[in-house]
Amino acid sequence: MKLEVIEVKTRKVLPPKDDLYEILDQHLPKLKEGDVLLIASKILAIHQGRSVKIGKLKKADLVKLEADFHLPGRLVAGSEIIITIKDHTLIPSAGIDESNGKGHYILWPKNTNQLLKKICQYLKKKFHIKKLAVVATDSHTTPLRWGTQGIAIGFYGIKPLFDYRGKKDIFGRKLKYTQRNLVDPLANLGALIMGEGNEQTPMAIVRGAKWVKFTTKDYSKEFFINPKDDLYYPLLKIFKKR
Repeated sequence: MKLEVIEVKTRKVLPPKDDLYEILDQHLPKLKEGDVLLIASKILAIHQGRSVKIGKLKKADLVKLEADFHLPGRLVAGSEIIITIKDHTLIPSAGIDESNGKGHYILWPKNTNQLLKKICQYLKKKFHIKKLAVVATDSHTTPLRWGTQGIAIGFYGIKPLFDYRGKKDIFGRKLKYTQRNLVDPLANLGALIMGEGNEQTPMAIVRGAKWVKFTTKDYSKEFFINPKDDLYYPLLKIFKKR
């Protein structure tokens, strides 16, 4: 089976709160065994009512309330930007966004992995399948690079790492450290077609990803790194706790 990335167009998802399950029932095509469903974090958050009317709070104050760790704000192109760590992710403004918010700030969803588990179980039952994974995606920037890419901010149903440790390279040298991240590349695939503007494509299906290992185990603890063990800790240690 060849790898496919299938766009899922929907009606407008309306802040401050909308019903994600109604959207899934109305717009999601039939899923197959071995599919990975990518869902934009924004519609997960709107489903939870994680929207704040613009003007109710200053964005900088809201960011500091939502962030787990943050740096002092600085002006970038005339706007104050606060670099933060939220849910084990380095992200500007704790992921808070105004685009497609209809006059609201849209926060990140809460308890994302638990929400994805419920969605996955619902869809498995609906489509009578056993192997399905769901990944929450958002846009993300890479330091020293222009442009956004996709990143996973939560996942369920997938083993997120492929472990090369103990295996040999093409010259027989045993690998000691390498683990391949699977969920962020999947999110990046979705970002290519889900878009950032008025596409109305908040979901995508990845079909035929043979490297995906499906599971019902929670692998989040194995996936995220303690900051003190991170290669980038010299940079991360300057963040202030909320």
